[in-house]
Amino acid sequence: ERIMKAQALRDASQSAYMSSKKTMEINPTNSIIAALREKADADQSDKTVKDLIWLLYDTSLLTSGFSLDEPATFSSRIHRLVKLGLSIDDDDDEDDDDMEDLPPLEGDDDDEGESAMESVD
Repeated sequence: ERIMKAQALRDASQSAYMSSKKTMEINPTNSIIAALREKADADQSDKTVKDLIWLLYDTSLLTSGFSLDEPATFSSRIHRLVKLGLSIDDDDDEDDDDMEDLPPLEGDDDDEGESAMESVD
Protein backbone atom coordinates (compact mmCIF):
# COMPACT_ATOMS: atom_id res chain seq x y z
CA GLU A 1 0.00 0.00 0.00
CA ARG A 2 2.82 2.41 0.84
CA ILE A 3 4.65 1.55 -2.37
CA MET A 4 1.55 2.22 -4.45
CA LYS A 5 1.00 5.59 -2.74
CA ALA A 6 4.61 6.57 -3.44
CA GLN A 7 4.37 5.95 -7.20
CA ALA A 8 4.61 9.16 -9.18
CA LEU A 9 2.48 8.04 -12.10
CA ARG A 10 -0.13 6.08 -10.18
CA ASP A 11 -3.71 5.90 -11.28
CA ALA A 12 -6.18 7.03 -8.60
CA SER A 13 -8.83 4.56 -9.74
CA GLN A 14 -6.47 1.61 -9.27
CA SER A 15 -5.32 2.69 -5.82
CA ALA A 16 -8.73 1.78 -4.41
CA TYR A 17 -8.21 -1.82 -5.52
CA MET A 18 -4.66 -1.97 -4.17
CA SER A 19 -5.43 -0.72 -0.66
CA SER A 20 -5.89 -3.40 1.94
CA LYS A 21 -8.96 -3.76 4.09
CA LYS A 22 -8.23 -2.88 7.69
CA THR A 23 -9.62 -5.11 10.44
CA MET A 24 -9.20 -4.36 14.13
CA GLU A 25 -9.70 -7.23 16.53
CA ILE A 26 -10.73 -6.23 20.03
CA ASN A 27 -10.29 -8.34 23.14
CA PRO A 28 -13.46 -7.61 25.17
CA THR A 29 -11.84 -8.82 28.40
CA ASN A 30 -9.01 -6.28 28.16
CA SER A 31 -9.15 -3.80 31.05
CA ILE A 32 -8.85 -0.78 28.71
CA ILE A 33 -11.70 -1.98 26.50
CA ALA A 34 -13.89 -2.80 29.51
CA ALA A 35 -13.32 0.66 31.03
CA LEU A 36 -14.01 2.38 27.71
CA ARG A 37 -17.19 0.32 27.31
CA GLU A 38 -18.44 1.34 30.77
CA LYS A 39 -17.71 5.02 30.13
CA ALA A 40 -19.33 4.91 26.69
CA ASP A 41 -22.45 3.24 28.10
CA ALA A 42 -22.67 5.84 30.87
CA ASP A 43 -22.44 8.86 28.55
CA GLN A 44 -22.80 8.41 24.79
CA SER A 45 -21.85 12.02 24.02
CA ASP A 46 -18.60 12.17 26.04
CA LYS A 47 -15.98 13.65 23.73
CA THR A 48 -13.08 12.29 25.79
CA VAL A 49 -14.26 8.70 25.39
CA LYS A 50 -14.67 9.20 21.65
CA ASP A 51 -11.16 10.66 21.45
CA LEU A 52 -9.77 7.70 23.39
CA ILE A 53 -11.48 5.21 21.10
CA TRP A 54 -10.25 6.95 17.95
CA LEU A 55 -6.78 7.25 19.48
CA LEU A 56 -6.77 3.51 20.16
CA TYR A 57 -7.75 2.83 16.55
CA ASP A 58 -5.18 5.24 15.10
CA THR A 59 -2.35 3.88 17.22
CA SER A 60 -3.26 0.34 16.17
CA LEU A 61 -3.01 1.50 12.54
CA LEU A 62 0.42 2.98 13.15
CA THR A 63 1.75 -0.07 14.99
CA SER A 64 0.47 -2.31 12.20
CA GLY A 65 2.45 -0.35 9.61
CA PHE A 66 -0.39 1.58 8.00
CA SER A 67 -0.36 5.33 7.47
CA LEU A 68 -2.97 7.70 8.84
CA ASP A 69 -5.35 9.47 6.49
CA GLU A 70 -5.51 12.56 8.72
CA PRO A 71 -2.41 12.93 10.89
CA ALA A 72 -3.45 16.44 12.00
CA THR A 73 -6.61 15.04 13.58
CA PHE A 74 -4.54 12.38 15.33
CA SER A 75 -2.16 14.97 16.76
CA SER A 76 -5.00 17.24 17.92
CA ARG A 77 -6.53 14.27 19.79
CA ILE A 78 -3.21 13.61 21.49
CA HIS A 79 -2.88 17.27 22.45
CA ARG A 80 -6.40 17.33 23.93
CA LEU A 81 -5.74 14.19 25.96
CA VAL A 82 -2.38 15.48 27.20
CA LYS A 83 -4.10 18.68 28.31
CA LEU A 84 -6.73 16.58 30.06
CA GLY A 85 -4.08 14.47 31.77
CA LEU A 86 -2.24 17.56 32.95
CA SER A 87 -5.49 19.26 34.05
CA ILE A 88 -4.96 22.20 31.69
CA ASP A 89 -8.11 24.09 30.78
CA ASP A 90 -8.88 24.41 27.10
CA ASP A 91 -9.79 28.10 27.41
CA ASP A 92 -7.48 29.95 25.03
CA ASP A 93 -9.36 33.21 25.54
CA GLU A 94 -8.06 33.57 29.09
CA ASP A 95 -4.45 33.27 27.90
CA ASP A 96 -4.93 36.24 25.56
CA ASP A 97 -6.36 38.33 28.40
CA ASP A 98 -3.39 37.45 30.62
CA MET A 99 -0.97 38.66 27.94
CA GLU A 100 -2.69 42.05 27.76
CA ASP A 101 -2.42 42.54 31.53
CA LEU A 102 1.36 42.08 31.56
CA PRO A 103 3.54 45.19 31.94
CA PRO A 104 5.90 46.11 29.10
CA LEU A 105 9.33 44.50 29.11
CA GLU A 106 12.26 46.46 30.51
CA GLY A 107 14.54 47.90 27.87
CA ASP A 108 11.83 47.57 25.23
CA ASP A 109 12.21 51.22 24.23
CA ASP A 110 13.22 51.67 20.62
CA ASP A 111 14.60 55.20 21.36
CA GLU A 112 17.89 53.95 22.85
CA GLY A 113 19.56 53.63 19.46
CA GLU A 114 21.66 50.60 20.43
CA SER A 115 20.68 47.33 21.99
CA ALA A 116 22.13 45.82 25.16
CA MET A 117 24.26 43.45 23.07
CA GLU A 118 25.82 46.34 21.15
CA SER A 119 26.73 48.15 24.37
CA VAL A 120 28.61 45.08 25.63
CA ASP A 121 30.83 44.99 22.53
